[in-house]
Amino acid sequence: MQPFPGMGYDRAITVFSPDGRLFQVEYAREAVKRGTTSLGIRYKNGVLLAVDKRITSKLIEARSIEKIFQIDDYIGAATSGLVADARVLIERARLEAQIYRITYNEPIEIELLAKRICDYKQLYTQHGGVRPFGVSLLLAGIGDSPRLFETDPSGALIEYKATAIGAGRNIAMEIFENKYKDNMSREEAIMLALEVLNQATEGKLSKESTEIAFVEIDKPFTKIPQDDVEKFIEKFKSESKD
Repeated sequence: MQPFPGMGYDRAITVFSPDGRLFQVEYAREAVKRGTTSLGIRYKNGVLLAVDKRITSKLIEARSIEKIFQIDDYIGAATSGLVADARVLIERARLEAQIYRITYNEPIEIELLAKRICDYKQLYTQHGGVRPFGVSLLLAGIGDSPRLFETDPSGALIEYKATAIGAGRNIAMEIFENKYKDNMSREEAIMLALEVLNQATEGKLSKESTEIAFVEIDKPFTKIPQDDVEKFIEKFKSESKD
């Protein structure tokens, strides 16, 4: 028997289906899958974040589409899914980082921040009158070593060496399984990221739609300038032809 006459189990976030599923959470994951591809790669002394911004019109100012964000000096995030939901979570993450710094006079640990964001996301899966966040985050930061976390709309948290979210996730994970190796240099990680984005965009890789950032043990969060991104793309295309 359904909980409400004429209504399915997907009508309320607080109702489990008979097989133990929360359909609204699964729908939120679908929103992430429809987003553009974002990826993270851990390398020798840092973590790289790269995204496809999917510029759909020449009238759009590319700089107005932001998918990589600085959270703290040594923490960055990449998003995929609903843009407005991502903005709310990024602001929440920044607030958590600042509160921790003011309270303890030291930067927040990347794992602790990831867990706090996931706790916040989980709250939106168990109360009536709200919906889950339709966005996933990749959180990159430096603790005792470089670390990369993926957060799910359900509030689940997984640490990866390399991962991707969004429409190109399956393509990315296949490439990572075959080509990722420990102790890569930053440039090797960039080349691997560009290979993933090139396949995810079906060869439509461009400097306008590509954004790359990194954080390293001895270097705070840094976005790579678009002119340098263009040079990396030209090098990748040149090596791909050889």
